[in-house]
Formats: sequence, structure tokens, C-alpha cells
Amino acid sequence: MITKINEKAFGKNDLRGIYGESVTATLFYYVGKAYVQFACENSDKKPRDIWVTVVRDARHHSVELIKSLKKGLTSAGANVIDLGLAPTPIGYFSEFANLEFGLPKKVNLTGTLIVTASHNPPEYNGLKMTFNKASMTEAQIKQIKEITQKIAQKEDSNSYCYGITREANIIHDYIETMTNSFAKIGQGIKIVVDSANATAGVVAPELYRELGCEVVDIFTEPDGDFPNHHPNPSDITTLKALQEKVVEEKAEFGLAFDGDTDRLGVVDDKGRHIPGDKLLLILALDVVEQFKIRHEIATFVSEVKCSQALYDEINKAGGRAIMWKTGHGYIKSKMKEENAVIAGEMSGHIFFKDRYYGFDDAVYAGCRFIEIVAKKKNQNPNFKVSELVDSLPFPEGSADVRHPCVDELKKPVLEELSKIFAENKDLFDEPIKDIITIDGLRLVFDDGYAIIRQSNTEPVFTMGFEASTQEKANKYRNTLINLVDDLIARFQNK
Repeated sequence: MITKINEKAFGKNDLRGIYGESVTATLFYYVGKAYVQFACENSDKKPRDIWVTVVRDARHHSVELIKSLKKGLTSAGANVIDLGLAPTPIGYFSEFANLEFGLPKKVNLTGTLIVTASHNPPEYNGLKMTFNKASMTEAQIKQIKEITQKIAQKEDSNSYCYGITREANIIHDYIETMTNSFAKIGQGIKIVVDSANATAGVVAPELYRELGCEVVDIFTEPDGDFPNHHPNPSDITTLKALQEKVVEEKAEFGLAFDGDTDRLGVVDDKGRHIPGDKLLLILALDVVEQFKIRHEIATFVSEVKCSQALYDEINKAGGRAIMWKTGHGYIKSKMKEENAVIAGEMSGHIFFKDRYYGFDDAVYAGCRFIEIVAKKKNQNPNFKVSELVDSLPFPEGSADVRHPCVDELKKPVLEELSKIFAENKDLFDEPIKDIITIDGLRLVFDDGYAIIRQSNTEPVFTMGFEASTQEKANKYRNTLINLVDDLIARFQNK
């Protein structure tokens, strides 16, 4: 039977969409077959030589989707190791850790395929894919889409399985690797861990206890309905319970995770959320310091939404800071290109090549934060995370906005804004000094910036604003939102 494929789920960094609409079991079946063909075309392997791991998040429909995905993979001749419900970083870890998976002999993995919609609401689902230990690029995902379309247009002659399927649980291997790396760094440190009823609950609390921390854990049991709050630590409204618990328990800090545990949020001892760029600066400066001891320069990559202070302070400390596009796939590619040892996004994706494998792992990033706090407390037993945060030289004013816009209007609105800003440099309180077009539009002012870019995963613009005062940041915000609303209305009325 010839099948029509909905292309809407194919994004720049992964597949993502509402289950039952753009994301279906049928789509995942054909994507599985397409992945095998792609892998064979881009290597010297035959289908029977292809081994992949698969992982799923806690969403209820992830079970059906991964079943169809495995059927697609194995019906095309590939072999699958199912790691079950686990964090996305467990899938990445499986590629690097040289594990046996309970098989008679070790196999070389071609990649990992992870059924997840990350931080999106429960009705969403998606698929992250790697190939040869790297997240698939935008161009590679486009190839997968094209192959999927071609396969779906043919009669399906491979409706039964050729490849092998095995199940394996590698959570213990992961925890053992972390404890060997960090030992008992957490002794004397009390933390609160919010797993958001997502995948972190099967790893994070146990690991941090193994590291010696006193752990108070909340919302640990995986539940695809996310009954307590949305699994998105970059949305401050989701952190209320964690903030209250940190203060109530007099903990050193709190850690929060997203739906598939590749993004980290941190709350200080006063219950205040630490913005992503401040968290990145704390982690990056620690790496820069360690590299300076060895007379080496640590290269750092981050995205256009982060504060200019992040880049300035890393460079001032002796590191090398690079601004790049938003999106975990883009950041990973740039990190590899620049041989960076740490990278991160405002949203909480943090990548360590220093002492680790270079992929975004929020549980590992939590270990590094615990390590920093432990070092500070060894130097000063009265150390407080809040004092460290307050010492960072960031501007006073900031604002972040997620502004609705249907996908088909995003590009024309940005193009029109680009023309407006080029011709009118005095639209804001401060003249526009520069326009950075790495990803969307970042307007640079003497005392800060304003940025607008397309979300890679949702029908919204993401905007960020920074200025010397909150009043100025709010003016930048209001000016840009009014411009965007006018343009959206104009295009809708055409």
C-alpha cells in the first residue's frame, strides 16, 4: 500500500509535532526504514551490520511510536537494542561507553534514535537521531525526509522483521561511570531534585545520593501526563514547587530537568532561578580556570539569546567565547568545528567535552555544578550559591518573551523586520549599533540588545532583551512586540 507522509514533523534539529496529527506510528515506521537506508548510503555497511539503540521518554504514546520505529528499523534489516524508558543522554551515552549490552560480543553502534518531544506539552512527541556519534544535521534530516517519502510511495515488501531486537538497561553502567569520575564530591551538600515526572527520575536522585549528596527529591515517578507541572525548567512558572522546597529544606540549591533530561535548571539557596546564561558562566569559568592551570585556552560556544556579559566575562578570564545559532544540533556542530570544550544554550542545554563526551546531558551538568559548589565550600564553609550568582556582572534589566506566530508567517515577518531596522536605526531608545543575523535578528545597542528568532519546535518567536535598567529592557520589549504584532496583522489581512 502506498502511504502519504506528513512532512510537517521534520524540523531543523529533529522531528517534532502533535501526536496523531503530524507525528504518527506510520510516520515512525517509515522513518525507521529510511534511517537504515541513509546509514547504508553514508557508510560501507549493509543493513545487517547496522546496530542502533532506541530510547523513549515518559509520554504515553512513546510506547506505540517506539514499537513502530523498531519495526521499521528491523524490517529494513537493521538490529535494535531497546534501552527502554530513559533520559535522552542515556541514548547518547550508549554510543560512547563501549558497552556489551548483554550481547555475546561488542557491536559498533551506528547511532541512537530517541522518541521524545523534550519540553513540549504532553500531546507532542518527536524523534531525535544521531549518526556516527553526532546529532543529525539539518541537511541530514532533510535527507531522511526525502528517503522516507520515496519509501512510503512504494509497495511495502518488508512487512516482517529481518533484524535482531534486544533489550538492555544501562542505567547502572551510567551511574557507575559518573561515580568513578566524581567519587563522593557531594558529601555535606543538601540539594532538592525535581524530575518533573519525566525521565530524570530514573537516574538523577539515585546518582546524586551515590555522590554523597543529601537529596530531597520531588515529582520523581515518570508520568506522561506530567501531573505536577510542565517539564520545562526554562519556564520559571514550572519551578515554584522546587523554589519553595529549597527554601523550606534550607538546601544549598535545587536542580530541575526537562522532559527528556538534556536541559538543566538551577535554583539558588534563596529559591531564585539562575538564568541559563548565568549558569553557563559559572560552569564555563570553572573550566577556563582549569585550562589556565595547564596553560591552555578553553573555547566556549553559546547562542545568540545569551547576555553579552557571558561572552565578555569568558574572554576576560582567558577563554575564547563564540556566539552561534540556537538549537542543540547547531551548537554540537559548531562545538566540533571549533574544538570547544564546553557549550550551552539559554534553555539549559549544556555540553561538556572537558572530561566527558561532548553531548548535552543535564544530569552530568548537575554533577559539575555540585563539584563547583563543593570546591567553593572547601575554601569557605559559609559559601552560598546566591552570593556567587549576585557577584556575576550582568546588566540590571532583562526580559524574555515567547510570542505566538504561525509557522508560515515567521519568515516573512523577519524579512520585513530586517528591512525596517536597516532603514530606521533609531526605533528604540538607543540607536542600533549592529545587527547580527547568525540566527534571527540580534540588535546591538550601547547598553544591551534585543533579539527575535524563530522557534525550531513551536509556532512562536522567541525574544530576549537586555539593558542597563529594567525600564529600558521593557521599552525594547514593547517596541519590538508592537512591530511584530503590526506585521502579523498586515500579513494575515493580505
